Amino acid sequence: MSDTQPHDLIQQARAWVGDDPDPVTRDELTALVDRCTAGDEEARAELADRFSGFLEFGTAGLRGALGGGPNRMNRAVVIRTAAGLTAYLKQELGLAGQQRGPVVVIGFDARHNSDVFARDTAAVVTGAGGRALVLPHPLPTPVLAFAITHLGADAGVMVTASHNPPEDNGYKVYLGDGSQIVPPADSDIAAQIARVRAVSQVAMVHDSDRWETLGEEVIEAYLSKAVAVLDPASPRELSVVHTALHGVGSQILRDAFDRAGFPAPATVASQEEPDPLFPTVSFPNPEEPGAIDAALELAGELGPDLVIANDPDADRCALAVLDPAADGWRMLRGDEVGALLGQHVIDRGRAGGDRRVLARSIVSSRLLGAMAADAGLEPEETLTGFKWIGRVKGLAYGYEEALGYCVDPATVPDKDGITAALLAAELAATLKAQGRTLLDVLDELAVRHGVHQTDAFSVRVSDLSLIPPVMQRLRSEPPAELGGVEVTTTEDLAEGAQGLPPTEGLRFELADRTRVIVRPSGTEPKLKVYLEAIVPVEGEAGLAEARAEAGRRLAAVRSGMEKLTEV
Repeated sequence: MSDTQPHDLIQQARAWVGDDPDPVTRDELTALVDRCTAGDEEARAELADRFSGFLEFGTAGLRGALGGGPNRMNRAVVIRTAAGLTAYLKQELGLAGQQRGPVVVIGFDARHNSDVFARDTAAVVTGAGGRALVLPHPLPTPVLAFAITHLGADAGVMVTASHNPPEDNGYKVYLGDGSQIVPPADSDIAAQIARVRAVSQVAMVHDSDRWETLGEEVIEAYLSKAVAVLDPASPRELSVVHTALHGVGSQILRDAFDRAGFPAPATVASQEEPDPLFPTVSFPNPEEPGAIDAALELAGELGPDLVIANDPDADRCALAVLDPAADGWRMLRGDEVGALLGQHVIDRGRAGGDRRVLARSIVSSRLLGAMAADAGLEPEETLTGFKWIGRVKGLAYGYEEALGYCVDPATVPDKDGITAALLAAELAATLKAQGRTLLDVLDELAVRHGVHQTDAFSVRVSDLSLIPPVMQRLRSEPPAELGGVEVTTTEDLAEGAQGLPPTEGLRFELADRTRVIVRPSGTEPKLKVYLEAIVPVEGEAGLAEARAEAGRRLAAVRSGMEKLTEV
């Protein structure tokens, strides 16, 4: 809507302000309108962006910057979304035209306005004749995912932007099976949202006495299930440093460790309490450079066995270990943790019976597939996201390289950073009792299955419109070689690949089995490139050289892809 005339833009903004229930965003937009009326071009550009369309509802729900206007996260957008979701549920459940509405569990983290958006959602669900069950205080996303099936709800809403920057918030939707939405539910919900013309049309019950605020019993139930992933007889002697990155994971992780019988983790005090400003990190994502530096510094002082980091809503889990080859502590890659937890699931006999599938996302390492086949289990590849992994029939374990792990699909069919931390601690404690480490297991897996070395980089953009031209360029002129090695296969994932649903992305495979996947991020303004090299290992003596060769291959391919993905 950049070509919208100033007069039309101002009229749209004033109409929105008249329907906005939030005085903060009303004042914010009014000030922008006043500046635009006075001829301020910067204000006009900002207003045009805020009214360039409605914040898109998709399989990740909503996620965007806080602020007034339809293209931002705010109360007006959330109320419309809640109304559309409730209408969708009534239709799907055969409740349309009835007084009774759906049962929806609502959770929220500690970001700006998360509690406000949760209350507005409860007011909409109640106003539609439904039953709103609100979690008692800011909690991790996995608790919400667990509560849906535990309470027999029809759906769940989690107000969180996960690891996005402080200025963002989001709205994640789950259906009654505890899994995130997938097509066509996303488009069907979006269609219902589009039918809501104004907040003033939405029936809302603002009296909190009319909905149910859940007590601590739902948290107790989650913790009981969480510690049940462990073998009661496994070792518990382990020292851990933990950081919650200013999120909501500290207390529940401490409670889980205590209930499981592990010593209390040493916490990074400056990052222990929830803080929506995330003051000690530039980006609250364990994957980002520098994010867990404070935890590694504390580890340098205390000398623990393991460092564990959760992202702000605690559905992701990162591990760091003391690595002699790195001359200090290093964070394990998501694929390394994925393989370690997968092998522990296999060794513990947790995969079997009607749960024999080990699943990974399409951008994650192929190592898990080799491990599953070697163990006589079933490997499966899905599209990116736990909305797909969590729905795999017969799932025993699933992961994606972005630090997401599902270790107890029967309880939480979604990524869960708390149960993943527990299982990682059990593995580390078991190995410690044997005089071994996590790095020893990684070495053994490499010798058995070959080195599977991964790398990734992102091309961040200020404008999402810059990404499609790059993808189109790669489609029309795909590389014939990368790093001096022939590209033997090019797959357009938008056309579907190997039985997977269509998704935006490209996959290239080279003659030496190196793999490259390029796809836009589903939650952030960036293009992501994933790389993996596989090099056979000739016995333990050949491991170092195989890793060096894999590193050389990845470096050469990465250099080529960085040039091809320049914006």
